[in-house]
Amino acid sequence: MSTVPSGGQDWRRGRPVDTAPPSRPPRYDHPPGKTGRTWRLGDVVDGAFFVVGALLAVWLGWELAPTDGWRGLLSWDGAAWFVLFWVLLAYVGLPRLQQVLSRVYVPDYFIGRTLTTVGMLGDPVNLALDGTEADVHAAMVEAGWTRADEVTLRSSWGIVVSALLRRSYPAAPVSPLLLFGRPQAFAYEREVDGNAARRHHVRFWPVPEGWVLPGGFRVDWLAAATYDRAVGLSLFTLQVTHKVDADVDVERDFVVDSVRYAVPSARLRVVEDFSTAFTARNGGGDVVRSDGTLAVLDLTDLGAPGRPDAPHAASTWEHHLPPPSLLLSGVFLVAKAVLAVAGAVAVSGADLLTSSASVAEVARLSGATVLGAVLWGLVVARRSLARVLLMVVCTAEAVVQLALLSDGPRPSLVVLGSAGLSVLVVVSVSSSEVRRWVARRRTDA
Repeated sequence: MSTVPSGGQDWRRGRPVDTAPPSRPPRYDHPPGKTGRTWRLGDVVDGAFFVVGALLAVWLGWELAPTDGWRGLLSWDGAAWFVLFWVLLAYVGLPRLQQVLSRVYVPDYFIGRTLTTVGMLGDPVNLALDGTEADVHAAMVEAGWTRADEVTLRSSWGIVVSALLRRSYPAAPVSPLLLFGRPQAFAYEREVDGNAARRHHVRFWPVPEGWVLPGGFRVDWLAAATYDRAVGLSLFTLQVTHKVDADVDVERDFVVDSVRYAVPSARLRVVEDFSTAFTARNGGGDVVRSDGTLAVLDLTDLGAPGRPDAPHAASTWEHHLPPPSLLLSGVFLVAKAVLAVAGAVAVSGADLLTSSASVAEVARLSGATVLGAVLWGLVVARRSLARVLLMVVCTAEAVVQLALLSDGPRPSLVVLGSAGLSVLVVVSVSSSEVRRWVARRRTDA
């Protein structure tokens, strides 16, 4: 289809087309057919265990529910079961349900919104930049922003402690959001009043080479700036998370003004109607509002030298560690070994547990624990078959143990604890980050 230049006409009305009308009735040359993703065997296996892990978690939560209804929740045991059920629901059941549903209805193309790790719509993209990565780092540091630590076991524990004890953590990690199918390259933040629960923060993504924004605009970086006003529960997953202030345009303007104040050479332009003005919710269920304007900071005049040792980057040894979920699965397997030893002591005559476990049951638990430990070590070594076998062993063990919990009026504490740990191992090892760890080449570790 050919077009003619718009001349003096307003380009917002579109370009007129001078192609002559068809001289004969149109013909549809591409009959409809089934299209979609091609599923490999590995994808099917991963998807199956992803669902199985969620179902086992729901089953475990059901078995742990107090048998005497709401009155049981008033006891210490009932309160403990309720907390455990909330953990299973918020961190296993609901996120996995959201991930399955989001793959069906959430667009996988650029719409000016980020995505959470489970595929839900995240914060709006409201800022863009021109310049190198070194230019961005130099401008943000000069403007008084602190680079956020990457999400590791150490930094995750640090933000939990800072939130509970109201301690300052200026470089607290921010949760990953996805754009162009990958998490942010880095993030900057400003803590408010020494309180880790409140902070300004902005995430940055490099734009793929040759990619243009809707309307034909070109930039080097895209960013999402939001203000965390408090810590609360996610509306969609019930997880503990930061709550975002609704007026994201105010935070966008704050980031822009802070950079322009500290770096007067930074130039600013805006793309009006980059998106339709909207009021929506992000992945945590918080209301966000935007006028649809994209601010573009031009930092190309800075000419900052490259700095590979940018502040607060994760240590090299932390990049070589397995993902947290894989490390946690190892902790669960160690706990299973402790339970097996405790069961053996109880069966041998020291009645330390309220248990009905037999010698055969303890022997079976011990054998499965040893096998699980061996397979876990192979998963750490990036053996994909070992990951599948570990999920098979723990799934079979969890089903047997949950069946025992369903039949017996007073289940063995060994069986109860081992069932829960088996479920947690399946959930951890079937996660996306463990799948990526196993699939990644060793040279990229």
